[in-house]
Amino acid sequence: MAGYRGRGARQPKLEARGTLESVEREGPFKEWLGMPDLYRYTLTVNGETYTHQIEDAELPVSEGDYVVFRYKETKSGRWVDRRSLGVAIDPSTFNRD
Repeated sequence: MAGYRGRGARQPKLEARGTLESVEREGPFKEWLGMPDLYRYTLTVNGETYTHQIEDAELPVSEGDYVVFRYKETKSGRWVDRRSLGVAIDPSTFNRD
C-alpha cells in the first residue's frame, strides 16, 4: 500500500459550519525559544466549543459570521486546523444585482 507508514489509516478531517457565537482569546504564548507568539482562541459555534491556535492577534472572522472550518478531535478537545477558518459563502447569493 503506497504511503502507508505503519501508523494505521489517517483519520479524515472533520468539517463544521455554523454561526460564530463567541470568541475568547488567550495569550500570547511562546511554545519554544525562537517560535513566534501564539494566541489561543476558544470559539463557540452552534453551541459547540473549539480551540484555534495561530500566530495572529486577530481572527479573520468575527462574532455573528457564518463560518466553516476543518478540525480534529483529540483528548484535549476539538482543534481547528490552522488555515481552515473562514466565512462560509452561500453560492446562491453570488452574482446578484
